[in-house]
Amino acid sequence: MKDTITLILGGGQGTRLFPLTKDRSKPAVPIGGKYRLIDIPISNCINSEINRIFILTQFNSASLNKHINQAYRFDSFHKGFVDILAAEQSMENRDWYQGTADAVRKNLKHILAFYNIKRVLILSGDQIYKMNFKELFEHHEKIGAACSIPVLPVTKEETEGFGIIKLQDNLIVDFVEKPKDVTKYDGLNSKNFIKEKFPDIEDNKEYLASMGIYLFNIEVLLDLLNTDFKDFGKEIIPYAIKHQKVGGFLFNGYWEDVGTIKSFLKANLDIACANAHFNFYDPPIYTNARYLPASNILNCSVNEALISDGSYIENSSIKKSIIGIRSILRNKTVIEDSYVMGADYYESDEGFKYNKLHNIVNIGIGENTIVKNAIIDKNARIGKNCKLLNSKKIDNFDGKNYYIREGIIIIPKNSVIEDNTEI
Repeated sequence: MKDTITLILGGGQGTRLFPLTKDRSKPAVPIGGKYRLIDIPISNCINSEINRIFILTQFNSASLNKHINQAYRFDSFHKGFVDILAAEQSMENRDWYQGTADAVRKNLKHILAFYNIKRVLILSGDQIYKMNFKELFEHHEKIGAACSIPVLPVTKEETEGFGIIKLQDNLIVDFVEKPKDVTKYDGLNSKNFIKEKFPDIEDNKEYLASMGIYLFNIEVLLDLLNTDFKDFGKEIIPYAIKHQKVGGFLFNGYWEDVGTIKSFLKANLDIACANAHFNFYDPPIYTNARYLPASNILNCSVNEALISDGSYIENSSIKKSIIGIRSILRNKTVIEDSYVMGADYYESDEGFKYNKLHNIVNIGIGENTIVKNAIIDKNARIGKNCKLLNSKKIDNFDGKNYYIREGIIIIPKNSVIEDNTEI
């Protein structure tokens, strides 16, 4: 693993995750109460003994930069690193990244600065999964592939959001990017093959999809990038399948692409469920060590929930939800099917006095407030006697200090919801 460089793609503007990406990049979006999305691919690398990692970003990278600098510091005698590569102008390139392949192409000088690199591992920054990349590397070497792509079984309904592949003798022989109707393509159905490899899998998983993870031999990657291709999924991979030996690595563990608000909330709530398919401890997912105190929970009803460090929760009901760091839930608060991200700081006694004097809502969630099917971003101030329910079942709406996306209420970071508000 020592001759490998990892590139984690930070994604574009993250419009489908707006307003969570209003002031931060997708990889910096908080998950699981105390982590960030970027912690997933970085931890998979560290647990696989890959420790030279670049993160490619170009939108709202300040929050991500801060998190990386605080969380991932190797000692002075360690050759590993986790560094940000933000989009930059140079004498050769004056444009923004034009796609995933273009982003890698414009950063080749940083990869080639290491003389002993033989492979490049390219990961996405907005997926939740655990993978031992050593197994991927062993498979890659065993079949003598120029490029290897992890693939997982999906249903026919899911194929529209993936690159769908056909596997034969461990090699990818066909690839269609996000087909509108996968049944129109002969030979892509892999039901029998999938059932043979995974006898206990659900019967409706009939197709194999690319996970958007690519392992390249360095000379092959350089050759493929010596073209005008701008994107891996749409251009590089189909071309490589025709001209190179591209292997498929079967994966059937938990995997979730959190590209939309609905999938993001679902993935987080799934983590809080009993018998969750994903956890943060085996092997561990790393993040910033904040040294917060234990949470103080007084006379509460809690069921299928994660309560993060440094929270204060009084006489409240929490069901199938995640409560983030430094969360304040005051008397008789009800939280259901929601993600409360918490806060970046505690308000002082002087702050509370100032708020009272100037009629400012305190940080956290006020008493007698009900929150269901919602995402409360960091540092939100929600008053007392509020009802965040979306009782009118609105799919999409832009309010003054809140949004509704896919029926989910979102209170953006630093927003204020006054007392007695109903949404």
